[in-house]
Amino acid sequence: MLPVHSRRFSRTVRNSVLNQRRNIRFMLKSLKGHFLIATRKLNDQNFYRSVVLIVEHNNEGATGLIVNRPSSFSITNALSRYFDMPKLEDLVFMGGPVEPNGMFALHNAGDLEKAKDAIVPGLFMGSSPEVFEQVVWRISEGDPNLDFRIFFGCAGWAPSQLESELDRMDWLTTPATAEDIFEIDPYDLWDTLHGRAMEERRFLPQETAHPEWN
Repeated sequence: MLPVHSRRFSRTVRNSVLNQRRNIRFMLKSLKGHFLIATRKLNDQNFYRSVVLIVEHNNEGATGLIVNRPSSFSITNALSRYFDMPKLEDLVFMGGPVEPNGMFALHNAGDLEKAKDAIVPGLFMGSSPEVFEQVVWRISEGDPNLDFRIFFGCAGWAPSQLESELDRMDWLTTPATAEDIFEIDPYDLWDTLHGRAMEERRFLPQETAHPEWN
């Protein structure tokens, strides 16, 4: 049996190696601009058959929006107490269990944002209250060039939490596009992207546990 000080040294080295691996993951690839597709192994009912767009991912954690969960109430009902809204049938989406009363917007109005802030080409998340108001104003004016989604709540992960869930195979990943969000029926999105991610994995070496980091 190793002496106590040797065991402690071994644990210190092991923890250091694990931390270095986590840092290398972030250096190699952030998952910003990727979809997380819940696998059937994921038991959390908050994310059952969910598709999450990762809008931020760094060594402080990750933030995302569930993009395939429309609510039962309209944007008009949700926003009319704050804005002068016409009657619209577009539904608010439930973005996740974090900050359930917070409102978030995905949109394609690049003239309102800095290009470097794009989640993927042609897709932005309202970067300030002023931008959010501008997006809502364009919605109310019926801007034909505006693609958008309005969300209540978001999803969040503490440092290394998402990596642990990926290690458990709770999620599949695939690169996101604006077209996936705005053009695919949200009720079909999980099936579509789950199939796509499984097909992509067929062409990867079996030892590639995390293709999103390559």
